[in-house]
Amino acid sequence: MKQRFTLTAFVLLLSALSFGQIQPFGHLTIFSEDGDKFFLILNGERINDVAQTNLRVEELVQPYYNAKIIFEDNTRNEISKNYLQVTDVDGLFMDVTYKIKRDKNNNKKMKLNFFSMIPVVQGFVPPSNVYVTRWGQPAPPQQVIIQQSAPVGVVQQTTTTTSTIGGVNAGVSVGGVGVNISINDPVFSGSTTVTETTTVTTGGTIVGHQEPAPVGCYGARPMNNGNFSSALQTIKNQGFDESRLKTAKQIAQNNCLNTNQIVEICKIFGFEETKLDFAKFAYDACVEPQNYFNVNNVFSFSSSADELNDFISRR
Repeated sequence: MKQRFTLTAFVLLLSALSFGQIQPFGHLTIFSEDGDKFFLILNGERINDVAQTNLRVEELVQPYYNAKIIFEDNTRNEISKNYLQVTDVDGLFMDVTYKIKRDKNNNKKMKLNFFSMIPVVQGFVPPSNVYVTRWGQPAPPQQVIIQQSAPVGVVQQTTTTTSTIGGVNAGVSVGGVGVNISINDPVFSGSTTVTETTTVTTGGTIVGHQEPAPVGCYGARPMNNGNFSSALQTIKNQGFDESRLKTAKQIAQNNCLNTNQIVEICKIFGFEETKLDFAKFAYDACVEPQNYFNVNNVFSFSSSADELNDFISRR
């Protein structure tokens, strides 16, 4: 009897582990109760390029995220929510669902409410009406259609041909001397001018596909420790924030940085607005923009972090 109880407990433990928290990540689902299509931004990163009504983000590795929801219908108010949890009270990653709904008294006002939380299930297949993406998964390259109109114009080519008609040419031999006599009479001579005009029309539309050029340093290698230490000291050697900011921007413009390096540079500045200025500028130089939320820690005021997140979400 005791062995049977032990075996049963062991099976239950294995089931709990396989059913629940053996994965170091959680999942997040957000759906609109009223069918309003939306874009989701987590820690400054836009998750979906096409507005959705039911969105699932898998493999989230942080316990919480700063979230912003922007609606396709711009008459709807945006939703901002900091510290959106994807873990339970014990810090275990979960499969969490939130619901968007309209305010009963004001259709423009939107609310984001907690809906459910279940353990992470391996091999879970979401319903077909749910748009699924993974955290950190690069967005598919967009094709940019270029319509280029060739110059349209008229080229006129004029050819003039002049021929002489009439006139008398005679050769006379007098006393063994040859004399050439040429008589030009207006009555018997004249000219004919032929003008030929050729019209060439060029034009039309050339339609092609061009892959967008990569922006910033995403996925590249950051500055190595030695070069970064030298760069950091160069910034510190400047006497004023204005000079330090100018030097820091020069470094970020010509090198790739990770979030820790950007944070270290921001800490050098004495003024909040200078930190914010550089944090915005350095975003394109960041090799891991999905972790850019770490930069928020350098600010003394939450309004600065909000402004940075707004700046990133508008890009």
